[in-house]
Amino acid sequence: MQNREMKKHKETNRVILGWREWVGLPDLGVEWIKAKIDTGARTSTLHVHGIEELGDGNDGVQLRIRIHPKQRSREGELVAEVLAHDQRPVTSSAGHRQHRYVIETPVRLGERQFPIEITLTNRDAMGFRMLLGRTALRQGYLINPKKSFLLGKPQEE
Repeated sequence: MQNREMKKHKETNRVILGWREWVGLPDLGVEWIKAKIDTGARTSTLHVHGIEELGDGNDGVQLRIRIHPKQRSREGELVAEVLAHDQRPVTSSAGHRQHRYVIETPVRLGERQFPIEITLTNRDAMGFRMLLGRTALRQGYLINPKKSFLLGKPQEE
């Protein structure tokens, strides 16, 4: 990742994000994924291609998920095992209601890393493989909807 100095708002000292940013999900093996910063969504969402239930436990449901981190591509599929601590009804922007598994995992935004909740669903038809919702943004961020990738871009492979 090309490191940029994180721009901060003069008065609030909050980090400024563009309307889309590269983020990492280190515990899922995702070095980077292009995320839409979506203040209209309460919870963050990750595209998964296939969810396999491995078993129930006292703390939740153990899942095996398949992640396609590259936008509009099935290349570079990653497989991760995660614990879903909840399953919630979610209404999509199109008005469709579906029950989704919810996991908690660290997200890396620039130099910062912190845990967030993420719902899991198939987003193949959507432009972004991940949405970063407003609950995650409570960690001290402001959004400039005119800008993109203010935290930097991944190095070319």
